[in-house]
Amino acid sequence: MDDAILLWQLEELADQLGILIRDENIILEEAYSAGGLCRVDGKYILILNSKATMDEKLQVMVKALRQFDLDDMYVKPVIRELLEGYEE
Repeated sequence: MDDAILLWQLEELADQLGILIRDENIILEEAYSAGGLCRVDGKYILILNSKATMDEKLQVMVKALRQFDLDDMYVKPVIRELLEGYEE
């Protein structure tokens, strides 16, 4: 499956979980971050570095979404497989 479609489907899943996704230009002096999940005032926000590659964005999304219990949700088989097969 095309990476852009995978990213879009992961974004849909995040939306169903109530996670806000922000595409930001992350500027760090001596380090690089593709993004990550944070919690502000009880709400989850997933920040993706706008300069990250598609693969890096997919990795950040998968790592973040793996933290949530998806057992009682319908998740497309290809997405569930991606989430269950991802190794950190």
